[in-house]
Amino acid sequence: MKTLRAAVLAALFTIGMLAPALGQDVTLTSRDGTVSVSGTLLSFDGEFFRLDSTYGVLTLDGTGVTCAGIGCPNLESYVAEFSIVGARSMGVVLLPTLVEMFAEQSGMRVKQIVQDDANYTYVLRLAETGKDVARIAFRLSNTDGGIAEMLNGEADMVLATREITASEAKTAYKSGFGDMKRAARSRIVGLDGLVPVVAQSNPVEMISLENLARIFAGDITNWQDIGGPDAPIFLHHLPVDTGLAQRFETNVMRSENRNLAASVKRHATAVEVVDAVARDPFSIGITRFSEVGNAKMLALRGSCGMAFMATRRALKTEDYPLATPLLLYTPARRLPKAAREFLMFLRSPAAQRAVRHVGFVDQEVTKIGIEDQGKRFANAIAAAGDEVKLADLQSMIDTLRPASRLTVTFRFNAGSSSLDAQSRANVVLLSRLLEAGIFDGRELMFVGFSDGDGPATGNRTISKRRAKAVRAAVKLAATTMKPERVKLSTKAFGEALPMACDDTEWGRQVNRRVEVWVK
Repeated sequence: MKTLRAAVLAALFTIGMLAPALGQDVTLTSRDGTVSVSGTLLSFDGEFFRLDSTYGVLTLDGTGVTCAGIGCPNLESYVAEFSIVGARSMGVVLLPTLVEMFAEQSGMRVKQIVQDDANYTYVLRLAETGKDVARIAFRLSNTDGGIAEMLNGEADMVLATREITASEAKTAYKSGFGDMKRAARSRIVGLDGLVPVVAQSNPVEMISLENLARIFAGDITNWQDIGGPDAPIFLHHLPVDTGLAQRFETNVMRSENRNLAASVKRHATAVEVVDAVARDPFSIGITRFSEVGNAKMLALRGSCGMAFMATRRALKTEDYPLATPLLLYTPARRLPKAAREFLMFLRSPAAQRAVRHVGFVDQEVTKIGIEDQGKRFANAIAAAGDEVKLADLQSMIDTLRPASRLTVTFRFNAGSSSLDAQSRANVVLLSRLLEAGIFDGRELMFVGFSDGDGPATGNRTISKRRAKAVRAAVKLAATTMKPERVKLSTKAFGEALPMACDDTEWGRQVNRRVEVWVK
């Protein structure tokens, strides 16, 4: 059995300023009695003690020590406790469903203790013995509030409908909570999307992002200006402090250098937005793909005619430009075993079925046959010009025809070579499939594409470099993959298969991607 000295050498680390969990003085002694250390017990997770001592903050394996002092936990009656905070849109239905399914698969029963509709606790207890195993405290507000709680050391898991900002990530890192931009600190629970909606009776079917921004800025005030009836436009939007509203203002309004009009009516929930729009043929609203209700979604159209409708497939591939990953952030500290098992469960097929069941988009990887991609290839032919020759298109089609596209796609942050949040999660997702042998005996082609800015030769070089970088990241993550069982190749076709018009930043952003094809 380990001595305390060995445990200290193996498990000592500094975790920054964290609020004490128990706050009592204890003494931990090695099982052979040779070494003791005293300090304030910060927490016990059922396996490890976290102690503030004269040596700093120590994390020690509970199997190697005995505990003496008023603050020592009762190991027989220990119940894991952790908190889930943040976005209500994720916490009202999605996460409770996942907790209940996790409990069922783990042989536990669930009891919910409700304080109010934003604050409640799930108690998980063993079905056979009735012993409480875990208490999960939900405190729901919005993404901003959840991240603030984490930065104050008051949250174990944060639900977010936007990526953590550079400023928030910097504060988290300085506070000892780790690099929130790394896959180890965040995971995607499911997918959603921002969609413009109108009443079913409104004749408008699609809208450009530019006109959407102009409408919500108050620059376009009559439906007639975008092909609708001669009638005023009334605007409905999500709460100002939600991650989804912030994403709309960043990705749509700010990209068009516009601000929201004062006439925009804010609603407390997406349901209220949809209800208001569905009742009024002259209204337009911004809501979630998972909450469209009786309203009608509008497709997003570029000036060159390409249009995107939010679908489950388009959200998985990020071909729809306003796809929204539903994120869960965890600070860099050891969580109780029950919490770690719950996080592992979130990646399981059962969890993804639950995500799909409650109306969100799961991350199950599926194939898209080339016969289902006629519109994409028709767009490629229509967009071909002096730099993309017929021979280039024929070469691309000859390469891809024997294969199927996977719904795993890799895209990059604006103005950066770094992968966006959904793509970072896709690295983990694809690497796990490779480790599981799902593609044994097959060839995975990492196929790079670019926007149309610059010469075609240069764009092919850039897209090749990106394809190689993504392949390298996946190989690095797939630590147990047997490379002799699957071939990982790269191809590059530059600007030959555009997904959107190149005359806007969002269009160029959508076009810069690495697809994965299997044959």
